[in-house]
Amino acid sequence: MKYNPDKHHRRSVRLKGYDYTQAGAYFITICAQNRECLFGDVVDGEMRLNEIGLIVRDEWLKTAILRPSVVLDEYVVMPNHIHGVIIITDDCRGTLHGRGTLQRAPTIEQFGKPTSNSIPTIVRLFKSATTKRINEHRGTPGMPVWQRNYYEHIIRNDASLNRIRQYIVNNPIKWGLDRENPVVGVGLE
Repeated sequence: MKYNPDKHHRRSVRLKGYDYTQAGAYFITICAQNRECLFGDVVDGEMRLNEIGLIVRDEWLKTAILRPSVVLDEYVVMPNHIHGVIIITDDCRGTLHGRGTLQRAPTIEQFGKPTSNSIPTIVRLFKSATTKRINEHRGTPGMPVWQRNYYEHIIRNDASLNRIRQYIVNNPIKWGLDRENPVVGVGLE
């Protein structure tokens, strides 16, 4: 079937016109396909990663190693999703000099034209690397691991960053109430 932009379109989760290569902090949530609990279990308020969860964690941590302008802040791999804060820096030393005041032309990512070190490209490469390794581990080539798209939020100040950090840290403790938990509400109807 030939691509028709009037029929084949997805609503973007991104802020229109925003430069996602811009120095700053970004809160990211990526969910497993069908919110399937693939990555481990929460036991007594603590996330216990299985082998697939360890793959997700390892690939998340590689993100900063592969990209010198990226610093990873708080993160947690949950049974069926990952939350994390990605910080894009102005330089390769891990600092936010002049955050939000880059003097360069905006780099707006377009479908089919990835922009190096942009949040969409970082997430896409993370999802691709984890999918490949997980499918090799399970012997399930070509099977989707992640849902299409992801949630992102531009963190605009330190108060917001601290609230998000606390949310991430507390996520395993609150798993029993989490809307991403497939058993929440079961038997309550």
